Amino acid sequence: MDAVQTGDFKDARSMLSDDFRFSDSIPNPINAEAWLGMSASMKTAFPDLNYHFKVIGTNGDVVKTTTQLSGTHNGPFDLTSMDLGSIPATHKTFSAALQKTRITVKDNKISLWAVEPTGGAGLVAILGQLGVKPISM
Repeated sequence: MDAVQTGDFKDARSMLSDDFRFSDSIPNPINAEAWLGMSASMKTAFPDLNYHFKVIGTNGDVVKTTTQLSGTHNGPFDLTSMDLGSIPATHKTFSAALQKTRITVKDNKISLWAVEPTGGAGLVAILGQLGVKPISM
């Protein structure tokens, strides 16, 4: 998470398995490249993005964590890969609700990052706090 938060996406990619999947409130899980692209877009849009990432426990190869994203929208938020357009900077801040996550590690690589759906968190909640609605939502 430190690599993603600091924008070192090459280092972050080295920690993900070839079959990595990320699942959240999006309809279908996405692969490593899509997740890293989304993370890079968020870092551009929110240069001060903070994940407030915490490990809360482990169970075998699953690491239980929490995240609570916050940041200031000071750059363009490119969501064209999701067919949602690009949102110009609003210079507003957001603070999403705390979310629980499960990270599965196999052969010292992250293979699955699963986020529990949580009201007040996720992309729709962030956009709502910024007072914007993407083109196709």
